[in-house]
Amino acid sequence: MRLADRLNWLLTLPAKDRLTVLDLFDDAEREELRWHWELWARPEQLPPPGDWRTWLICAGRGFGKTRAGAEWVRMVVRRNPEARIALVGASLAETRAVMVEGESGILATSPPHRRPVFEPSLRRLTWPTGAQAWLYSAAEPEGLRGPQHSHAWCDEIAKWEIAGERATRAWDNLMLGLRLGECPQVLATTTPKSVELLKRLMAGETTGETIVTRGTSYENAANLPARFLKDIRADFGRSAIGRQELEGVLLEDVEGALWTRDMLENCRETAGVAMERVVVGVDPPASAKGDACGIVVVGLGTDGIARVLADCSVVKPTPEQWARAAAGAARMWNADRVVAEANQGGAMVESVMRAADVNLPIKLVHASRGKVARAEPVAALYEAGRVRHQGVFAEVEDEMCALVSGGEYHGPGRSPDRADALVWALTELMLSPSGRPRIWVQ
Repeated sequence: MRLADRLNWLLTLPAKDRLTVLDLFDDAEREELRWHWELWARPEQLPPPGDWRTWLICAGRGFGKTRAGAEWVRMVVRRNPEARIALVGASLAETRAVMVEGESGILATSPPHRRPVFEPSLRRLTWPTGAQAWLYSAAEPEGLRGPQHSHAWCDEIAKWEIAGERATRAWDNLMLGLRLGECPQVLATTTPKSVELLKRLMAGETTGETIVTRGTSYENAANLPARFLKDIRADFGRSAIGRQELEGVLLEDVEGALWTRDMLENCRETAGVAMERVVVGVDPPASAKGDACGIVVVGLGTDGIARVLADCSVVKPTPEQWARAAAGAARMWNADRVVAEANQGGAMVESVMRAADVNLPIKLVHASRGKVARAEPVAALYEAGRVRHQGVFAEVEDEMCALVSGGEYHGPGRSPDRADALVWALTELMLSPSGRPRIWVQ
């Protein structure tokens, strides 16, 4: 029996029976099995049947999206020696590092005797069959205007640059050039985020324009480090963003919310900036058995833009516990001021914080308006581009996106404690008429 026939026969067996017949193969055949993706892939990592144009894999981190994309490119090359493929990532660096040279990229998943030649200076891959692929950056949409392709793999489309509508322009230019061959196809792989391009592709599922595959991080647990799943659960497990990053769920915005997911993604950054001032906002629980004490650290950069630096909130603390947590955050970030709401037991708030750190520069504030009303001018700062998030603050952002204009809260927990602490800190930092604080504020 020819090797190809044996492989096809193996595919007809139930997955649990395949390993039991491997003794029938010699060493060369077993080596070939490594590269026969259909044997090892989960069903959702394989292309859907039928005459489709757009296949979207929208799934959690670690699902195996990159491997599925690289193997689909290999399959296209095997079946179509004249294929002309576009490889599009958020940047050229990511296209090369992830899609081509990554651990699950095209080069790593190709057998040595069928591996393409990669010419970085030409941004081109060439297979022994004659098929070719070119690397593109979605941040340069005009680079996709003109070239023609028969197939395309677009990675992490929800991460593509949205400023100046670059993401949608890159996609549209790509689709206008997808006109070679009898059945042009594009595969898009991404972890979901509430951005316009992804929502547009998801909407195509109802009209039949897009075939959507969904999945979670846990489905690929056998191929992921146990620590990865443990850490990502700890970071995101209890939040709505956890549903997005782990379960691959596209989070929908609450109608009328002061903040949207798209707005927050647009203000995210990783680069550090020197801080002129740092303020810790504290929203103490109303009682000793309150849900949480919001503690959020915000800094004012030398460029005049505020940065959310840390969420140090504590859940169901005693007064002593949340006071120590607030004092610890102030020391860690060398804060100029700690702003704490004092509507509920003002004297108690100050006394427990002084007990935690007698030198703490405290300012007590009294709320004369509701939480949403206080948040509205802070939301305007975000719209004006005057606030950035240095990282992902899942639980804070969940609460922010649940504050609705008009005074309602539609989020997790009974009260937006973390969001309120952020509002107090940004109000002090960006909207307060007072100048640089004294060391002691009574």
